[in-house]
Amino acid sequence: MGTAPSDETDEDAVGNRGDDGNALNPRGMGVGLALGIGMGAAFGVATNDIGIGTAIGAGIGTAFGVAFSSRSEA
Repeated sequence: MGTAPSDETDEDAVGNRGDDGNALNPRGMGVGLALGIGMGAAFGVATNDIGIGTAIGAGIGTAFGVAFSSRSEA
């Protein structure tokens, strides 16, 4: 798993697989992080504490990023 014969390339090598073995889409991680940090910054502005809002958003964005970057090969 994750290895290819010497005459082929494997675009989904071991380094590009999630814990469940599915390939990861790095663009999805970027979209998720941007979405979460944007939401966190908006929350921070609303509560007048941008630092905490951005930190919360980074956590939410990481969760979104993992969800958006996982793709099924079925």
